[in-house]
Amino acid sequence: MEQLEEIMNITLRAKTYYSGFQHAHDTYNAISKASDGNIYYILSSERLEEGGKLYVFDPLKEETRLLADLTEICGEADKKTVPQGKSHARFYEYEGKLFFSTHVGYYEMIEGMERLPMRVPEGFARYPGGHILSYDITNGTFTDWAIAPAGEGIVAMHMDVIRGQLFCITWPTGLFLHFDVKTKQLINLGPVSANGEAGKPGADFRTLCRSILVDSAGKAYFSTAEGLVFCYDTAKRSLQQLDVDLRLDYLGTYDATRPGSMAYNWRKIFWYEPEQVAYGIHGNSGYLFRFDPKKSHIELVQRIASEASQRCGMFDQFSYGYLGFQLGPDGETIYYLTGSPIFKNGKRVKGVETLAKGGSKGQEYLHLITYHIPSATYRDHGAIFYENGEWPSYVNAIAVGNASTVYTLGRMLHEGREIADLIVISRPTEG
Repeated sequence: MEQLEEIMNITLRAKTYYSGFQHAHDTYNAISKASDGNIYYILSSERLEEGGKLYVFDPLKEETRLLADLTEICGEADKKTVPQGKSHARFYEYEGKLFFSTHVGYYEMIEGMERLPMRVPEGFARYPGGHILSYDITNGTFTDWAIAPAGEGIVAMHMDVIRGQLFCITWPTGLFLHFDVKTKQLINLGPVSANGEAGKPGADFRTLCRSILVDSAGKAYFSTAEGLVFCYDTAKRSLQQLDVDLRLDYLGTYDATRPGSMAYNWRKIFWYEPEQVAYGIHGNSGYLFRFDPKKSHIELVQRIASEASQRCGMFDQFSYGYLGFQLGPDGETIYYLTGSPIFKNGKRVKGVETLAKGGSKGQEYLHLITYHIPSATYRDHGAIFYENGEWPSYVNAIAVGNASTVYTLGRMLHEGREIADLIVISRPTEG
């Protein structure tokens, strides 16, 4: 009854698009709107025999088109290596090219945790490492710029699109990389958070930051599972720990040595030029915060989880929190895709208590939240449903169109099979 009532009163509907990839798996971050008006996105693969795939969606024609297989772009299609299964990065436009990176999608499961595969099936070689790539939106050509060292994937990437500088955190050990597009030099600053997600739980394991911040001066920032914040000075090529941290009571209590959450890491963050500060979201708690790097100061703004989540006092069911967090086209409004509880027979549907890896602890609805920064106006636009009454899940990406149309990637049923693919959410109201 509660689901039917919510469907009748929803404010947003979502249209699904099938891109043609029947094995498409969950995607993180990898969708962006480019200057040509098109939406570029990557659908992931967890298969050993097939890599992730890059697509473009034309909003005017409502057509999707396959551009390339990630493994083929990297020149590894005939090498029988563990493929380039996905991307964990948005697209960054610089000098007419969209820059992005690749990540491993096929894992070795050890004690319930996803590990970089060391024991691969006969006939295959180990994962060669994530690549830094670009796509020229004018002539349709790809460039392979660099490869991550030590066979590591790239789990976070951000680009200074003014100066042509690119920053990465690798997986699983958490190397911090700086790549200069102009000189083609790749600098490895080494591991930045114990042994990262290659570590032993309870000892040197640390969940790695998934979102790098770049300020107006070109400096890069990232957080750690302990809540520390580091600054990379591009000119000096040096890392420095700031006198600030994210270990705040309102965000919850975490054991940074244990998997299953982002701990005290920020989940997503962006630079807000008008105030010369950053706005970020802590995943589990849904707290919006303001980070001033010059003052080394972090302050909580308010909780922007769904209204129902706030009333229940609950965290999101997705144990890492959600990555669908971005400044909209007006340059003032934050768009956030987050969870909301499901009720049956008057009681909230609960999930499992803990997970050994990032994932959903249970089912929840997907809501669109907007927050207008200058007026401090929060709005929950309600639950999002497909035309068949189902709703998106495992949604960890967002792009916002000029007409305030929201694009994302999430799970859906296609011909009886659950896949992840493109979702278009129409006409959300700003403010």
